[in-house]
Amino acid sequence: MRGRWRWLLPLTAVPVLALLAYGFRLNPRDIPSPLVGRPASAFALRSFEGAPMTLAALRGKVVVLNFWASWCYPACYEEAPALERGWKSYRDRGVVVVGVDIQDKDEAARKFITDFRLTFANAPDPGGKVSVDYGVYGVPETFFIDREGRIRAKHVGALSDQMFAEAIEPLLAAAGTTK
Repeated sequence: MRGRWRWLLPLTAVPVLALLAYGFRLNPRDIPSPLVGRPASAFALRSFEGAPMTLAALRGKVVVLNFWASWCYPACYEEAPALERGWKSYRDRGVVVVGVDIQDKDEAARKFITDFRLTFANAPDPGGKVSVDYGVYGVPETFFIDREGRIRAKHVGALSDQMFAEAIEPLLAAAGTTK
């Protein structure tokens, strides 16, 4: 009887280890968001300059909603210049970039905006309501919202110039506003 118990523990560990090994192979960026295709959650924030920012005010524009934090290194530091370049390249075509700073200190967030010379709108999410409504579980995360206010794509991790363009171009084409 004792011999059987000796093998029970190692045998029960095998399925657990197999499940863990499978989980470690998955890339969290590949997990589809249940929000894609659904209306984007409304939000009302105040920018760091004190201006009101609402999703409703952006209706009719393509919105790039980026969740970031100054402590998010290196990913947020890598993508900040790409977001600024994307904003400058596409703003005349009806694209708006909105940064939402989460779980951050005001002074550190303002320094981040200044250091990267970000000219697109940025606002803190002090209570975390907006990030919870969008199901953000880490930074950076970016949502691409069409002119009708529906989430069309989500990207987890740092955005590159190419990723930005690949997500925006179909939204502009769908609205009949290509270059």
